Amino acid sequence: MTLRLGDTAPDFTQDSTEGSINFYNFVGDSWAVLFSHPKDFTPVCTTELGYVGKLKPEFEKRNVKVLGLSVDPLSDHTRWVGDIEETQGHPFNFPLLADADRSVSNLYDMIHPNANDTLTVRSVFIIDPNKKVRLIITYPASTGRNFDEILRVIDSLQLTENYKVATPVNWKDGEDVIIVPALSDAEAKDRFPKGWVAHKPYLRVTPQPNK
Repeated sequence: MTLRLGDTAPDFTQDSTEGSINFYNFVGDSWAVLFSHPKDFTPVCTTELGYVGKLKPEFEKRNVKVLGLSVDPLSDHTRWVGDIEETQGHPFNFPLLADADRSVSNLYDMIHPNANDTLTVRSVFIIDPNKKVRLIITYPASTGRNFDEILRVIDSLQLTENYKVATPVNWKDGEDVIIVPALSDAEAKDRFPKGWVAHKPYLRVTPQPNK
């Protein structure tokens, strides 16, 4: 199954380091980040899982739940968690799915035969409270993910969900945004009382409206 942006994220029930998890119940009315790992006891994944644990308060501030996945069994996960905590200096504080039967990996197309026909690629899915897929990123196994960037994307998604704006290149929370071209100047006057700078008719820059 190939997932695309805007598709409904498939539901599943799978074992994890925090017990059996039904995905839809776990997410509830929150946003979610589901991210996969090629294999337990691998160096890049160890650093990633430790860093996500450190960022958990940042995800919680944004009403986001994080959920990891690896295709190894729960017994391996339990031993690996000890290594993660020892080497990364932070408690492991979110669930890691034990997808030994690869049921979740196949639902989310996390196994790419041209990369490896048994291991998941390094996938990231951002899923909104309506269970719609809002972002998909796939990294090669050799490259660690930038979870600061994932937080930045969540900030953008949540902002643009509620306001008629888009975020420009390298945007960070608190910086100016772009009024969407579909909004006329007359409509924009009501929505953006701080005004805007029109570099072109289609490029109108305004202060972030929720700041």
